Amino acid sequence: MKRKIEKMTIVRTAVLIFALVNQFLMISNLNPLPFTDEQFGQGVSMGLTIISALWSWWKNNSFTQAAIEADEKMRELKGN
Repeated sequence: MKRKIEKMTIVRTAVLIFALVNQFLMISNLNPLPFTDEQFGQGVSMGLTIISALWSWWKNNSFTQAAIEADEKMRELKGN
């Protein structure tokens, strides 16, 4: 059976490559980040906001009693 590469493996590899390129640029006396600390912080904040919005939208969010009971029944039927 063929297995897929885990998402976190890809994320860790991308972060490692970024760190290595950044280190090489610093050693070469080049500006490693072409933006200010404030811009970087805003970008990280925006990224986290987008990720949390998409995750919240994707997940099943049951608020009503009927929906909560339906989720419990579905778990029983699935055997979870």
